[in-house]
Amino acid sequence: MPILIRNYTTPEVFYPFGGAEGDTISPAVFGGSSPAIQLLSPFLFFGRAYQQIYVNNFGHLTFNQPLSASAAYSFPANRSRDIIAGLWTDLDNRVKGVVSYHQYTSGNVLTRATQDINTHFPNLNFTASWVFVATWSKVTYYIIDKAGYDTINSTHYFVIPGSTDGFSISNLRNTSNVNVPGRWAFRVNGRPTLNILKIN
Repeated sequence: MPILIRNYTTPEVFYPFGGAEGDTISPAVFGGSSPAIQLLSPFLFFGRAYQQIYVNNFGHLTFNQPLSASAAYSFPANRSRDIIAGLWTDLDNRVKGVVSYHQYTSGNVLTRATQDINTHFPNLNFTASWVFVATWSKVTYYIIDKAGYDTINSTHYFVIPGSTDGFSISNLRNTSNVNVPGRWAFRVNGRPTLNILKIN
């Protein structure tokens, strides 16, 4: 039962991240991306199973290829790409900040993820067997465009309210769909084996 987590809010709700936690650091390149990351567990995203993922420097995750677009397009986009936009923004990690990622198949992160998801979705009886954490820490940004997700041909999509409004983007740390300020959690398949997307 995998879980994919994106960190962007206040430190007290973060999962562990950074070089000291063993994260892999993405290159400090404007518009860059991680190399293709082979997932230790398949990630089922609305019916499509992925074995790899890209952590793109502009605040989004893609699966089939990296994405260097700094300006967000509207969701639903009706395009041929699955995308998770943790916080799509025009940023430059050459100036400041670190983009990093980490996969877990055991340890305290899985325990915490299991507890969090069972708290947020008490009827699921969820046990995390794999966690992928992507973090954009202290990055310098020009404008924040969006937080949400979109699927191939926009069969499923969601935009976090307020995330397209540059004037209210700072309020994201106070909003939630699971009653934890700054945290959003979504089921991204409907099967007994669950994949959960958390944005926090």
